Amino acid sequence: MEIRAVIIDDEPLSRQELLHLLKVHSDIMVIGEAPSAEKGMEMVLTEEPDVLFLDIEMTGMNGVELAEALQKMKKPPAIIFATAYPDYAVKAFRVEAVDYLLKPFDETQLEQAIRRLKLRIQPKEVKLPSAGRLAVQSEDRIIYLEPGELLYVYREGRDTFLVSEKGTYPTKSSLKDLENKLKPFSFFRVHKGYLVNIKKVEELVSWSTNVFELKVRNSDKLIPVSRNYVKDLREALEL
Repeated sequence: MEIRAVIIDDEPLSRQELLHLLKVHSDIMVIGEAPSAEKGMEMVLTEEPDVLFLDIEMTGMNGVELAEALQKMKKPPAIIFATAYPDYAVKAFRVEAVDYLLKPFDETQLEQAIRRLKLRIQPKEVKLPSAGRLAVQSEDRIIYLEPGELLYVYREGRDTFLVSEKGTYPTKSSLKDLENKLKPFSFFRVHKGYLVNIKKVEELVSWSTNVFELKVRNSDKLIPVSRNYVKDLREALEL
Protein backbone atom coordinates (compact mmCIF):
# COMPACT_ATOMS: atom_id res chain seq x y z
CA MET A 1 0.00 0.00 0.00
CA GLU A 2 1.52 3.32 -1.09
CA ILE A 3 0.91 6.26 1.26
CA ARG A 4 1.13 9.74 -0.27
CA ALA A 5 2.49 12.32 2.17
CA VAL A 6 3.02 16.08 2.35
CA ILE A 7 5.39 17.75 4.84
CA ILE A 8 4.25 21.16 6.12
CA ASP A 9 6.84 23.08 8.14
CA ASP A 10 8.21 26.61 7.94
CA GLU A 11 11.73 25.42 8.82
CA PRO A 12 13.58 24.04 5.75
CA LEU A 13 16.02 22.03 7.90
CA SER A 14 13.17 20.28 9.71
CA ARG A 15 11.56 19.39 6.38
CA GLN A 16 14.86 18.00 5.10
CA GLU A 17 15.42 15.95 8.26
CA LEU A 18 11.97 14.41 8.11
CA LEU A 19 12.28 13.77 4.37
CA HIS A 20 15.57 11.96 5.02
CA LEU A 21 14.07 9.80 7.78
CA LEU A 22 11.07 8.88 5.64
CA LYS A 23 13.24 7.61 2.78
CA VAL A 24 13.77 4.29 4.59
CA HIS A 25 10.01 3.73 4.53
CA SER A 26 9.50 2.64 0.92
CA ASP A 27 5.71 2.73 1.17
CA ILE A 28 5.69 6.42 2.13
CA MET A 29 5.92 8.67 -0.94
CA VAL A 30 6.49 12.34 -0.13
CA ILE A 31 4.70 14.11 -2.97
CA GLY A 32 5.30 17.65 -1.77
CA GLU A 33 6.48 20.12 0.85
CA ALA A 34 4.93 23.38 2.02
CA PRO A 35 6.49 26.20 4.08
CA SER A 36 3.19 27.37 5.58
CA ALA A 37 -0.26 26.12 6.57
CA GLU A 38 -1.82 28.19 3.79
CA LYS A 39 0.39 26.58 1.14
CA GLY A 40 -0.28 23.23 2.77
CA MET A 41 -4.03 23.72 2.39
CA GLU A 42 -3.53 24.41 -1.32
CA MET A 43 -1.55 21.17 -1.68
CA VAL A 44 -4.23 19.16 0.12
CA LEU A 45 -6.85 20.40 -2.34
CA THR A 46 -4.74 19.75 -5.45
CA GLU A 47 -2.71 16.66 -4.50
CA GLU A 48 -5.15 14.74 -2.23
CA PRO A 49 -2.44 13.30 0.07
CA ASP A 50 -3.17 10.49 2.50
CA VAL A 51 -1.24 12.07 5.38
CA LEU A 52 0.26 15.38 6.47
CA PHE A 53 3.39 15.64 8.62
CA LEU A 54 2.42 18.96 10.15
CA ASP A 55 4.34 21.49 12.22
CA ILE A 56 2.33 23.57 14.70
CA GLU A 57 4.05 26.89 15.36
CA MET A 58 4.15 28.66 11.99
CA THR A 59 3.67 32.23 10.81
CA GLY A 60 0.05 32.91 9.91
CA MET A 61 -2.29 29.96 10.35
CA ASN A 62 -0.78 27.40 12.72
CA GLY A 63 -0.87 23.63 12.32
CA VAL A 64 -3.74 23.02 14.74
CA GLU A 65 -5.88 25.61 12.94
CA LEU A 66 -5.13 23.90 9.63
CA ALA A 67 -6.05 20.51 11.07
CA GLU A 68 -9.34 21.93 12.39
CA ALA A 69 -10.13 23.40 8.96
CA LEU A 70 -9.38 20.08 7.26
CA GLN A 71 -11.84 18.26 9.54
CA LYS A 72 -14.62 19.93 7.55
CA MET A 73 -13.59 18.01 4.43
CA LYS A 74 -15.50 14.91 3.42
CA LYS A 75 -12.30 12.85 3.45
CA PRO A 76 -9.53 14.77 5.22
CA PRO A 77 -5.96 13.46 5.19
CA ALA A 78 -4.57 11.86 8.33
CA ILE A 79 -2.46 14.16 10.50
CA ILE A 80 0.86 13.44 12.21
CA PHE A 81 2.03 16.50 14.10
CA ALA A 82 5.79 17.09 14.03
CA THR A 83 6.71 19.90 16.39
CA ALA A 84 9.15 21.18 18.99
CA TYR A 85 6.30 22.10 21.34
CA PRO A 86 4.78 19.45 23.67
CA ASP A 87 2.00 21.76 24.88
CA TYR A 88 -0.43 21.07 22.04
CA ALA A 89 -0.97 17.35 22.69
CA VAL A 90 -4.53 17.81 23.98
CA LYS A 91 -5.51 19.88 20.94
CA ALA A 92 -3.90 17.26 18.70
CA PHE A 93 -6.13 14.64 20.29
CA ARG A 94 -9.20 16.78 19.61
CA VAL A 95 -8.47 16.91 15.87
CA GLU A 96 -7.93 13.12 15.85
CA ALA A 97 -4.24 13.27 14.97
CA VAL A 98 -2.60 9.88 14.37
CA ASP A 99 0.45 10.81 16.44
CA TYR A 100 2.48 13.65 17.92
CA LEU A 101 6.19 13.66 17.09
CA LEU A 102 8.56 15.89 19.03
CA LYS A 103 11.66 17.48 17.50
CA PRO A 104 14.42 16.41 17.27
CA PHE A 105 12.85 13.41 15.59
CA ASP A 106 13.39 9.93 16.96
CA GLU A 107 13.46 7.08 14.41
CA THR A 108 11.69 4.65 16.74
CA GLN A 109 8.95 7.15 17.46
CA LEU A 110 8.55 7.79 13.73
CA GLU A 111 8.24 4.05 13.03
CA GLN A 112 5.52 3.78 15.66
CA ALA A 113 3.69 6.73 14.14
CA ILE A 114 3.79 5.15 10.68
CA ARG A 115 2.51 1.88 12.12
CA ARG A 116 -0.44 3.72 13.65
CA LEU A 117 -0.96 5.58 10.39
CA LYS A 118 -1.26 2.34 8.42
CA LEU A 119 -3.84 1.03 10.86
CA ARG A 120 -5.80 4.27 10.56
CA ILE A 121 -5.92 4.53 6.78
CA GLN A 122 -5.91 0.85 5.81
CA PRO A 123 -8.51 0.91 3.05
CA LYS A 124 -11.65 -1.07 3.63
CA GLU A 125 -12.48 -3.41 0.78
CA VAL A 126 -14.33 -1.42 -1.85
CA LYS A 127 -16.93 -3.39 -3.75
CA LEU A 128 -18.15 -2.40 -7.17
CA PRO A 129 -21.78 -3.15 -8.02
CA SER A 130 -22.44 -6.84 -8.53
CA ALA A 131 -22.05 -6.43 -12.29
CA GLY A 132 -18.63 -4.84 -11.70
CA ARG A 133 -19.61 -1.72 -13.61
CA LEU A 134 -19.39 2.03 -13.09
CA ALA A 135 -22.53 4.11 -13.58
CA VAL A 136 -22.09 7.57 -15.13
CA GLN A 137 -24.62 10.22 -16.10
CA SER A 138 -24.60 11.31 -19.75
CA GLU A 139 -27.18 14.00 -20.50
CA ASP A 140 -30.54 12.30 -19.84
CA ARG A 141 -29.12 8.76 -19.68
CA ILE A 142 -27.18 6.59 -17.26
CA ILE A 143 -24.37 4.70 -18.96
CA TYR A 144 -22.75 1.62 -17.42
CA LEU A 145 -19.05 1.19 -18.10
CA GLU A 146 -17.02 -1.95 -17.58
CA PRO A 147 -13.70 -1.14 -15.83
CA GLY A 148 -11.83 -3.04 -18.53
CA GLU A 149 -13.10 -0.78 -21.31
CA LEU A 150 -11.73 2.37 -19.68
CA LEU A 151 -8.50 3.79 -21.11
CA TYR A 152 -7.66 6.25 -18.36
CA VAL A 153 -9.12 8.51 -15.69
CA TYR A 154 -8.09 12.12 -15.13
CA ARG A 155 -8.78 15.09 -12.90
CA GLU A 156 -9.16 18.63 -14.20
CA GLY A 157 -9.51 21.18 -11.42
CA ARG A 158 -11.99 19.60 -9.02
CA ASP A 159 -13.73 17.52 -11.70
CA THR A 160 -12.93 13.90 -12.56
CA PHE A 161 -13.49 12.19 -15.92
CA LEU A 162 -13.59 8.58 -17.17
CA VAL A 163 -12.25 8.03 -20.69
CA SER A 164 -13.16 5.02 -22.82
CA GLU A 165 -12.97 4.40 -26.56
CA LYS A 166 -16.63 5.45 -26.72
CA GLY A 167 -16.21 8.84 -25.08
CA THR A 168 -15.38 10.92 -22.02
CA TYR A 169 -17.72 10.96 -19.04
CA PRO A 170 -17.75 13.13 -15.90
CA THR A 171 -18.06 11.36 -12.55
CA LYS A 172 -18.77 12.55 -9.01
CA SER A 173 -16.19 10.12 -7.61
CA SER A 174 -12.79 11.51 -6.59
CA LEU A 175 -9.61 10.29 -8.24
CA LYS A 176 -8.53 8.74 -4.94
CA ASP A 177 -11.80 6.76 -4.63
CA LEU A 178 -11.49 5.56 -8.21
CA GLU A 179 -7.87 4.56 -7.60
CA ASN A 180 -9.04 2.20 -4.84
CA LYS A 181 -12.00 0.90 -6.83
CA LEU A 182 -10.07 0.28 -10.05
CA LYS A 183 -6.84 -1.12 -8.61
CA PRO A 184 -8.07 -4.75 -9.01
CA PHE A 185 -8.66 -4.00 -12.70
CA SER A 186 -5.01 -3.13 -13.50
CA PHE A 187 -5.29 0.63 -13.06
CA PHE A 188 -2.17 2.50 -11.99
CA ARG A 189 -1.57 6.09 -10.86
CA VAL A 190 1.04 7.66 -13.14
CA HIS A 191 0.60 11.30 -12.15
CA LYS A 192 -1.22 13.31 -9.49
CA GLY A 193 -4.03 13.82 -11.99
CA TYR A 194 -4.08 10.54 -13.96
CA LEU A 195 -4.86 6.83 -13.56
CA VAL A 196 -4.25 4.54 -16.54
CA ASN A 197 -5.39 1.08 -17.49
CA ILE A 198 -2.08 -0.80 -17.73
CA LYS A 199 -3.60 -3.24 -20.21
CA LYS A 200 -4.29 -0.38 -22.62
CA VAL A 201 -0.79 1.15 -22.59
CA GLU A 202 0.98 1.05 -25.97
CA GLU A 203 4.02 3.29 -25.52
CA LEU A 204 6.09 4.83 -22.74
CA VAL A 205 8.00 7.76 -24.23
CA SER A 206 11.07 9.31 -22.60
CA TRP A 207 11.70 12.88 -23.71
CA SER A 208 14.56 13.39 -21.26
CA THR A 209 15.92 11.88 -18.06
CA ASN A 210 12.99 13.11 -15.99
CA VAL A 211 10.23 13.67 -18.56
CA PHE A 212 8.02 10.74 -19.54
CA GLU A 213 4.67 10.40 -21.30
CA LEU A 214 2.63 7.40 -22.33
CA LYS A 215 0.08 6.54 -24.99
CA VAL A 216 -2.89 4.22 -24.69
CA ARG A 217 -4.68 2.36 -27.46
CA ASN A 218 -6.98 4.25 -29.80
CA SER A 219 -6.15 7.63 -28.31
CA ASP A 220 -3.85 10.44 -29.43
CA LYS A 221 -3.59 11.77 -25.89
CA LEU A 222 -0.07 11.91 -24.43
CA ILE A 223 -0.48 11.26 -20.71
CA PRO A 224 2.17 12.78 -18.41
CA VAL A 225 4.05 10.42 -16.10
CA SER A 226 5.50 11.84 -12.90
CA ARG A 227 9.09 10.78 -12.26
CA ASN A 228 7.94 9.55 -8.83
CA TYR A 229 5.95 6.81 -10.56
CA VAL A 230 8.25 5.85 -13.44
CA LYS A 231 10.08 3.01 -11.67
CA ASP A 232 6.90 1.33 -10.42
CA LEU A 233 5.20 1.87 -13.77
CA ARG A 234 8.01 0.18 -15.67
CA GLU A 235 7.80 -2.77 -13.29
CA ALA A 236 4.03 -2.93 -13.74
CA LEU A 237 4.51 -2.94 -17.51
CA GLU A 238 7.16 -5.67 -17.08
CA LEU A 239 9.83 -3.59 -18.80
